[in-house]
Amino acid sequence: MSDQKSMYGNIDNAFTSESLTGATPEYNYAGALSFARRRYTKDLSEAELAITGIPFDTATTNRPGTRFGPRGVRAASTEVAWQRNWPWEFDAFEWLKTIDYGDCFFDHGYPQNVPNEIEAHAKAILQSDTAMLSIGGDHFLTLPVLRAHAEKHGPLSLLHFDAHTDTWEDVDGRIDHGTMFYHAVKEGLVIPEQSVQVGIRTTNEKTMGFNILDANWVHQHSVEELVTRIKEVLQNQKTYLTFDIDCIDPAFAPGTGTPVCGGLSSTHALRTLRALRGINLVGMDIVEVSPPYDTSEITAIGSNHRLRLDCALCSTS
Repeated sequence: MSDQKSMYGNIDNAFTSESLTGATPEYNYAGALSFARRRYTKDLSEAELAITGIPFDTATTNRPGTRFGPRGVRAASTEVAWQRNWPWEFDAFEWLKTIDYGDCFFDHGYPQNVPNEIEAHAKAILQSDTAMLSIGGDHFLTLPVLRAHAEKHGPLSLLHFDAHTDTWEDVDGRIDHGTMFYHAVKEGLVIPEQSVQVGIRTTNEKTMGFNILDANWVHQHSVEELVTRIKEVLQNQKTYLTFDIDCIDPAFAPGTGTPVCGGLSSTHALRTLRALRGINLVGMDIVEVSPPYDTSEITAIGSNHRLRLDCALCSTS
């Protein structure tokens, strides 16, 4: 029995872990769920990065289900919790003090209050000088999270991976997962001329001034050319990275509400994220993972690899 314990470590590391860094092996199929077995806590006093779920999906215009995204991503994260992300030469969790902060609470019975509740949740994390990585939820959540980040850091560059521009014109006060970045520009939260949208493959003439590297452009250029162009636009500007999982072709990520054919492959996306090392990253999210439409957890598993890369990018920023 003692040999088994030394081999597999303690069970329920989400609660029993004694350190905010490193990894203790645990069965993939058992134990309390947190993202990558990080300690589950609201104590931000030592944390450098807080991973949090925002299970909101009532702004979606097609298939719902992303409210289950944070739970699904956490469950799939057990598969990669014990190892460093290949082929990186280091594991960010070995020295980046990371916690799972749990989920944002909001009252679904008062939908008009949800944006303010998400923003307050983000501010509570950021005011401690802890970086924030959010797991959605539909893409609307990025707007209130951006408000909190812009209040702390000033107007930001946006690095946006998506099949959709999400800049469709809207009226003030509407809650919609396709109009957030129209509002973000109007509110001065982001600097569109220093922002990049990658993988776009839907028609929308309202670009709001963003630099768009659509799916055709991405497929016709190398990863190195793509990353060079992104970095030319971002320069050293403080950047918020938002990754809508439907940027990935539905062949690789079927578990989403608005799948669009012709997207990036998993390999293409992972190589791009790895090559972005060095950007001035201050916040990030991954959104639109809908487990009810997933197959064999392939969308959630792919999301975990991208989140681990986000953590590594945060550690090198």
